[in-house]
Amino acid sequence: MHKIAADYVFPVSQPPIKDGVIVMDVEGKILEVGHQKDHDPASLDQHVGVLVPGFVNTHCHLELSHMKGKVNTGTGLLPFLVDVVTYRDFPMEEIQEAIRQGDAEMKREGIVAVGDISNKADTAEVKEKSRIRYYTFVEMFDFLQEERAQATYEQYQAVFEGQSRNNGNKISYVPHAPYTVSKALFEIIRSQNNGQQATISIHNQETPHEDNLFLKKEGGFVGFFGGFGVTLDNFSPTGKTAIHYAMENMDPNQRTLFVHNTMTGDEDIKAAHAWSDHVYWATCANANLYIENRLPNYKLFIDNNARMTIGTDSLTSNWRLSVLDEMKTIAKYQSYVDFETLLRWATLNGAEALGFEDELGSFEVGKNPGVNLLNLNSDLKLGDKTRVERLV
Repeated sequence: MHKIAADYVFPVSQPPIKDGVIVMDVEGKILEVGHQKDHDPASLDQHVGVLVPGFVNTHCHLELSHMKGKVNTGTGLLPFLVDVVTYRDFPMEEIQEAIRQGDAEMKREGIVAVGDISNKADTAEVKEKSRIRYYTFVEMFDFLQEERAQATYEQYQAVFEGQSRNNGNKISYVPHAPYTVSKALFEIIRSQNNGQQATISIHNQETPHEDNLFLKKEGGFVGFFGGFGVTLDNFSPTGKTAIHYAMENMDPNQRTLFVHNTMTGDEDIKAAHAWSDHVYWATCANANLYIENRLPNYKLFIDNNARMTIGTDSLTSNWRLSVLDEMKTIAKYQSYVDFETLLRWATLNGAEALGFEDELGSFEVGKNPGVNLLNLNSDLKLGDKTRVERLV
């Protein structure tokens, strides 16, 4: 039995406990969450700071870890995507070592579960051995070309079959983004995930060009597709923002994780919540700053009681794979988002979005969520000197 005590314990599912204690068995399963006064002080593993559950990173591209520092910041999404697609000449040994280092970094940063985008099976070996739990999203795209849908699916079958299912890892087929997935490919994805309690991740409204494409068939995506030899002759604008096209072609009965949402407006959020009771929103603050030099308007999501989660994106578009760093960035630039709100986004909401809430995300009896120590005092102000130490 292990009793960990600190100045504050944040169960997340309940109010914080001053002078709290967590009692666990040797496997890290929680037996009790309570007050230090009810225990012999000599039996306590005492710490200064705040105890919180392990973090959940709902959006990562671990397979792109080898591209750290290779792509310029502040270029906007379209030049960024061109760089990612064309920057491919790396030895497999270098790719695999970067994946191992990325997984190890997330473990050090107190991350216990990751929603990870995979276009290849490069990360499968690391995930098979990792102590982090992974939900692998095998991501497909056909650049809105209906005739490519079936061949695209067949191409990704081997990627799907090659993924790790060890340690409670999960897997599903997912669309990349509204602007890269045809209705035919959406239909295939729905059919493949049918009957499962799956999470479907999709990049959403990361740049103004995305909405412009669907509203008026204008903006940078027209030239972007042309640069890859793809014609949009058969594409007709919908007259609605991009998220509406996604919703029209996705299953509202599945958990849906909209990712980035940099340009998502109040009406978009309301429409998504009316469409499904299973909507979650992943924000990747540092990646938004890295690529587009902007952040979502978090107040819109808070005012609509949106279930926000936190992702890191990849090391192609971020400096570190740290959920705490994402929390610190949000607290710095939109400081009305308080610590307890950010903590819920970083833990329980993320666990629910990935379907891991039975074991992760909060300090509750029977769960095994991991334990992180943050060097915070009673003002709970996240800053440059805030650090995380993974205790369990």
